[in-house]
Amino acid sequence: MVGNTKPIVLQRADPWCYMHTDGYYYFTGSVPEYDRIELRRAKSIKELSDGETNVIWNKHASGVMSHNIWAPELHHINGKWYIYFAAGRAEEHFHIECFVLECADADPMTGKWVEKGRVNTGWDTFALDMTSFIHKGEQYVIWAQQPPNDPTINSNLYIAKCENPWTLSTKAVCISTPEYDWEMHRFKVNEGAAVLNRNGKIFVTYSASDTGAAYCMGMLWTDENADLLDPVSWRKSDTPVLQTCEKSKRFGPGHNSFTVGWGEDILIYHCRPYAEIAGDPLDDPNRHAMAAAFTYDKNGFPVFDACSSQNYL
Repeated sequence: MVGNTKPIVLQRADPWCYMHTDGYYYFTGSVPEYDRIELRRAKSIKELSDGETNVIWNKHASGVMSHNIWAPELHHINGKWYIYFAAGRAEEHFHIECFVLECADADPMTGKWVEKGRVNTGWDTFALDMTSFIHKGEQYVIWAQQPPNDPTINSNLYIAKCENPWTLSTKAVCISTPEYDWEMHRFKVNEGAAVLNRNGKIFVTYSASDTGAAYCMGMLWTDENADLLDPVSWRKSDTPVLQTCEKSKRFGPGHNSFTVGWGEDILIYHCRPYAEIAGDPLDDPNRHAMAAAFTYDKNGFPVFDACSSQNYL
């Protein structure tokens, strides 16, 4: 994996980068204030730091979508733009749920965004980090949620098919639960899923543990012809695929997305330049967005390495 030595965007956790057919890279992520959704775009990844920027949505004053606006993702589905994001309430900061915005205009930077509401996952527990992908003409979503029958787990990963971008058509199916030590540092967490369809397989990277230096990436995979809604179809790495590298001063790497550039697949992820954090890691603003091209091993699996320090941009 060949990494950029500098952040592509400062203080943007949970980075999402998408290259559209118009030749622009569109970027979003959690802002330190957790109070709005900002889009930016540029013709190259290295130009995103100074790219055209616009706030397309602000939190509500109270009630749903009024606190902890986290992890927005931009998707283009059936000719329209959608943003998936998580949000709490001013009255209950950690009553986190998944929501969707829609824009029918061609330009998501200047178009009108409409709230489509909460995605009903089947139960009302802590839920966040919904991502979307199309496979064999059908839309799926994967998200993190606390199981209703086990409050000791902070979040599992679930998958379902969609009737439309804000409505599920099948019941939630659990495909991963925290089980290894590296998934359970301070909290039992699987979250921040991202999907990569390559080499006859569907890979799902995800993040685990608390949001400090122990934060890391795991990976699931299945055959592209498998039943994605069958938990037995999925396999899971028993070790992290990306974790802290003290040598390169990249601490707590995770919550990634995937994009392409220069004929290569590119991992977009966040990390901090230090390990020691005063107070709650969520209150520390210095999770920066990074970019790194990566390759595949002889079995067709992606290979990530937070210690890589060569420039590719």
